[in-house]
Amino acid sequence: MPGTNTLPTSSVSPSDATQSDPAKADSSVQAQKNTGPYPAPSPEPTQVGDHGILFDFNEGCRVRLPVLDGGSWRVRLKDLDTNNVLFEHAGLQGAFVRSSKRWFVRFGLEIWKETQAADGQNHSELVLSHVYDAKDQDVLIQFPIGTLGDTLAWMPYAARFARQRGARVTCALSKLIRPLFEAAYPHIRFVTHEEVTEQDLAKTFYATYSLGLFFEDAACDWQPTDFRFVGLHKTAGYILGVSPEEEPAKISFPDEGRPIEEPYVCIAVQASSQCKYWNNPTGWSGVITWLKQQGYRVVCIDQKAVHGTGIVWTHIPFGVEDQTGDRPLAERARWLRHAAFFIGTSSGLAWLAWSAGTPVVMISGFTHPTNEFATPFRVINWHTCNSCWNDPKERFDHHDFLWCPRHANTPRQFECTRLITAEQVIETIKTVSLSKNSENFSNKA
Repeated sequence: MPGTNTLPTSSVSPSDATQSDPAKADSSVQAQKNTGPYPAPSPEPTQVGDHGILFDFNEGCRVRLPVLDGGSWRVRLKDLDTNNVLFEHAGLQGAFVRSSKRWFVRFGLEIWKETQAADGQNHSELVLSHVYDAKDQDVLIQFPIGTLGDTLAWMPYAARFARQRGARVTCALSKLIRPLFEAAYPHIRFVTHEEVTEQDLAKTFYATYSLGLFFEDAACDWQPTDFRFVGLHKTAGYILGVSPEEEPAKISFPDEGRPIEEPYVCIAVQASSQCKYWNNPTGWSGVITWLKQQGYRVVCIDQKAVHGTGIVWTHIPFGVEDQTGDRPLAERARWLRHAAFFIGTSSGLAWLAWSAGTPVVMISGFTHPTNEFATPFRVINWHTCNSCWNDPKERFDHHDFLWCPRHANTPRQFECTRLITAEQVIETIKTVSLSKNSENFSNKA
């Protein structure tokens, strides 16, 4: 399901880079290490140049300049793909220079040693010229923890970066999701955030990129374009500088075949906030009754059978088979792979179903269709208020379970899904059956 990552950002100068003295730079890194959602990069740049110059591309282009006896440094950062000079400054001594942009930029870095001869003539010597090239380099791509859907959505873009750049990619993510990927992406190393810190891996990386949904990144320092414009999954393509074309994540898990012999459908009804639920009070009941009349068993695979807050709670629908609980994701993936289809909202289980190759009937309203993967079986009511999640004017509040930015505490609250009827969902389900029958006919032909 959609998640949030708001990172502390440094002050940004118009020249598109920041510079500071060493003490201030270290203090900033330490603060980020203590409060940020991702492991902090190495306090010092990891690449060693001549004259004791250190540099790397861990969350931006970073340069550590030593104190120069009898002279100073001039630094230039360029975006080689746009041929723009992003930063140029002379007269630097013992400085730490860092680009404001933390997403993928093919940087060109040039450093001159500038001195004055005895005759008063200025002398400039180019001592370091480096073109960003991740080929055969160690690169870290960081995922937020606790977000199944986001991780599944972004994994194909990390793999695409590894292939396109020829990099040795390490992905840092949740230990619960890691088993789904390890066999599916053998060319990528998977670690947890704790392993990055405990094994001091940060010192080994040439570059680091952090994937997330950055709501308050007005300067676009962490993402080149606001994710609300391009979609939850495609934002990773923009951050990593690869094609945003969507594809389902590859997953691998032990599969012992169908868990039950009869035809069945998987559903998931729970969500992390009320706007993400299907809020029609009789919707699930109507759909489940109809599915059973068609001969399907209906299996609920949510983690929680009951979820909510205050006086608002959602229980597992009456009449379904209960497969909720703290079960391995591989078990849920197995249920999904052999299901006739999946019905749910914009949630991590919807992304897992897509990755498992299962048709997804997605009941949506608070997100725009561009926010998730394309499915021909999306259900949305355009007659109602909709797509507030993708409205840049609205700031999603993760602490307000009843968040409804346009109609809170009015009769129209949550109308985006409350006015999606069981009949509308059933008509969409019928097209799933038609599609599968057509596919079976084509395969036989």
